[in-house]
Amino acid sequence: MAEDGGAIRRRRECLACGRRFTTSERIVEVAVVVVKRSGAREPFSRAKVLAGMVAAAKNRPVTVEQLTAVAADVEETVRLEGAELTTARIGQEVLARLRQLDEVAYLRFASVYKGFEGAGDFQREAGLLTDRPET
Repeated sequence: MAEDGGAIRRRRECLACGRRFTTSERIVEVAVVVVKRSGAREPFSRAKVLAGMVAAAKNRPVTVEQLTAVAADVEETVRLEGAELTTARIGQEVLARLRQLDEVAYLRFASVYKGFEGAGDFQREAGLLTDRPET
């Protein structure tokens, strides 16, 4: 392993001349394209996902390390689903993980993601939180 697990180094030998050499193998990740509500397309950005979660978790007992792990998990999940995703799909993944991590951060993120327009929207979503079975 080399470069913190990002590459594999191998020592090889030329069968023709016997000379030894080193090769390095790296994973090439396919870029995920995000399709926004407006129809615009842009590359997936873990930093944007993290920034949204950090804002939602402000003044909550959630560490940046926990949010960074959630963002990495979301990125890994969406990469497995294909090369082109909607912002709605990414938002669903974030909400699912925030719901388990911190309910207040979940509500804050949901208020922006789902476009809450009044207290009734918050009440409805909070009701859904309290109706969920304990895990």
